[in-house]
Amino acid sequence: MEYNVNKGIGKSVEFKGLKAQYLFIFAGGLLAVFVVFVIMYMIGIDQWVCIGFGVIAASALVWLTFNLNAKYGEHGLMKLLAKRQHPRYLINRKNSRRLFCRPKKKEVRYA
Repeated sequence: MEYNVNKGIGKSVEFKGLKAQYLFIFAGGLLAVFVVFVIMYMIGIDQWVCIGFGVIAASALVWLTFNLNAKYGEHGLMKLLAKRQHPRYLINRKNSRRLFCRPKKKEVRYA
């Protein structure tokens, strides 16, 4: 089997429709689901419970990743996260006279 990972020079990585950071979210999520599955199995939880968890968690991860990819596009998720970092509005509680007057110089005292 042969898989095309990149479709051109200068374009972002794409695999089966997943672009850019969604590909890394997908791979990291599947790795995390596998690690949790192995830990659950080693603890002694029933085999079918572990398999059920793995199938449901992996299915939810696949659906969520492809849904985010379709909704936000290649760079949209990064833009969404950056938008959350900016304040909605700025608050200035200084007196209006202090905004337009120069501050007075402080005297320096030498002992």
